[in-house]
Amino acid sequence: MAPEYARYCALGDSVVEQPGGFAELVRDALAPAAFVNLGVRNLRAAEVRDVQLSAALAFRPDLAMVVCGANDAMRPGYESRADAVDEAMTAIIAPLQRAGATVVTVSVFVMREYPQMPHWLGAGFARRMALLAERTNALAARLGTVHVDLSRHPAIAAGEALTGDDGLHGNPHSHRIAAAAILDRLHRSPLEVRR
Repeated sequence: MAPEYARYCALGDSVVEQPGGFAELVRDALAPAAFVNLGVRNLRAAEVRDVQLSAALAFRPDLAMVVCGANDAMRPGYESRADAVDEAMTAIIAPLQRAGATVVTVSVFVMREYPQMPHWLGAGFARRMALLAERTNALAARLGTVHVDLSRHPAIAAGEALTGDDGLHGNPHSHRIAAAAILDRLHRSPLEVRR
């Protein structure tokens, strides 16, 4: 039997903010009594912590989704800032867990190439996004979140169209894949994830 959640909160950047995106598709499937989407585009992980955490804790969620770090990783020099990004993400996740929330984390799709990205982002864009995914996977394991790693999803290798018109954000197909993976993870071991 799938766990039931009464109060679901989503925190993060444009991946979470996107109307009809996977954060909201998960809401539609779980049908919680209350939902708030705090996602705001362009925020880095420390800004998500500073701007959204207090509101999330005040909401008292029993389920919280935290997806951020991409705005840190997309810029050159991420490697030297990665520890600080991990610390900011930990500072978001740990208080939510202490308050009793099951926390979902996601490593987003990492495409082999991003041909539409601006030149200033550099040739290492895909490599930095892959590093973010690796570090998010490790962080999730360390903190015990309900984690979904989409960074090497079979749809990428299959060449499926996963990005929208801007060449970065997910299209509806990718959001459906992500939502299905999150729901599968939540439902697979309800006793484990609701500990």
